[in-house]
Amino acid sequence: MTAEPLPEHPDFLWRNPEPRSSYDVVIVGAGGHGLATAYYLAKNHGITNVAVLEKGWLAGGNMARNTTIIRSNYLWDESAAIYEHALKLWEGLPEELEYDFLFSQRGVLNLAHTLQDVREGVRRVNANKLNGVDAEWLEPDEAAEVCPILNVSPRTRYPVLGGTFQPRAGIAKHDHVAWALARRADELGVDLIQGCEVTGFLKDGDRVVGVDTNRGRIHAGRVGLAAAGHSSVLAERAGVRLPVQSHPLQALVSELHEPVHPTVVMSNHVHVYVSQAHKGELVMGAGVDSYNGYGQRGSFHVIEHQMAAAVELFPVFARAHVLRTWGGIVDVTPDASPIVSTTPVENLYVNCGWGTGGFKATPAAGWTFAHTIATGEPHPLNAPFALDRFRTGALIDEHGAAAVAH
Repeated sequence: MTAEPLPEHPDFLWRNPEPRSSYDVVIVGAGGHGLATAYYLAKNHGITNVAVLEKGWLAGGNMARNTTIIRSNYLWDESAAIYEHALKLWEGLPEELEYDFLFSQRGVLNLAHTLQDVREGVRRVNANKLNGVDAEWLEPDEAAEVCPILNVSPRTRYPVLGGTFQPRAGIAKHDHVAWALARRADELGVDLIQGCEVTGFLKDGDRVVGVDTNRGRIHAGRVGLAAAGHSSVLAERAGVRLPVQSHPLQALVSELHEPVHPTVVMSNHVHVYVSQAHKGELVMGAGVDSYNGYGQRGSFHVIEHQMAAAVELFPVFARAHVLRTWGGIVDVTPDASPIVSTTPVENLYVNCGWGTGGFKATPAAGWTFAHTIATGEPHPLNAPFALDRFRTGALIDEHGAAAVAH
C-alpha cells in the first residue's frame, strides 16, 4: 500500500515579509478567526492594506489544537443565527477557496442520559427547528442506527435515553482550513507576518493608532484582536478590561484505526466527545479545565475521566492506545457566548470569548468581525454579542449547548 502523500504547503507559509510602517488594519492573531477576518476584509470590503500579526507561526495556537467539529445546533436565537451562518459558509468554502480541507458533513449526535437531558434535548431540537436549523430527536435504537458502535444497553451506568442529531454538522481538517484562508488572503494582498509579537499599543488620547511589536512599531487606522486565550491580556494593555477567563482545553488522539466511527458523538453527562479523523485517529476530549491557566498540555486526571466515559459509551475502544495529548487555551465569558465588538477605546475591536465554539464559528466570526472593523458598526449577526451586554444584562446563556465542548 502506498503512503498517503503529504499535503502541499502553500508558498506563503515560508514567506515572512518585513512589516511596513503603516496599515489600514492590523489584526492580532493568525489563527482561524484572524485569517478569516483578513480574508473577508479583502473580499467583502475591498480593504487589502491589512497585516495579520502572529507572535508564533501561522495557525499555531488553538487552530492547531482544536478537534475539528462543526455544528450550529445552539439553543438561543442569537447563537443559532451566527453558527448557522457559519455552517452555510462552511458548505461553500471548499469551492470558494479552491482548497479541499476535508469538510465532512457526517452529523453530530448529542446524547441524553437523564430525564433532564431528554427535556433539554427536545427543547433544543424544537428551538433549532424554529430557527431553521436541521435537528432531530432520536430514540436509543435510532441513535444506534446512526452510530452502530454506540453502547445503548440499558444496563450501563449512564444508559442512553436518546439524543439530538444534526445531520449537516460534521468535521473539517483544521490546518488545511487555515492554509486555505491564508492562501486566499495572501493572494488578495494581505501581509501575513509571523514571529511578530504585539508588546503594546500606540495611543493618541482615547484612540489606538498602532502597535508596538518585537519587529518594530506599526501604525494602524484600526486594530482587531483575535488572539484566542490571550485577548484579555492584550486588551488590558490598551486600557480595556474584558469579562473573560482563560482556561486550558484538552483533547487527545489514538493510534490509527480502520473506519469504525461514522459520526460525531458528544455527551455532557459523562463528559466526553468522540469522532474519527479522516486518517483513522479517534479524536476525544472533554470540557474546559475548571482552573484558570495558560498551559497547553494535557492533565492526567481530566484524561482519565474522559477515557472512562469514552469506554463506557464505546466498549470497542477499550484496547485503543493513546497516541498524543494536547491543550489549547480558550477565553470563557460568564454566559458562554463570544464577544465580537467595538470597545471603549476608539479604533480597537475585539473578537474573543468563544470558549469551545471557536473553530465551528470560523467563517462567520471572520465575516462579522470584518464588517465591524470595516464599518465601525456591528453586523446584525454579531450585534447581540457586543461587549455592552455585560453592562445591560442582555446575556446569551449557552452553557447547556456548549457544556462538553465542541
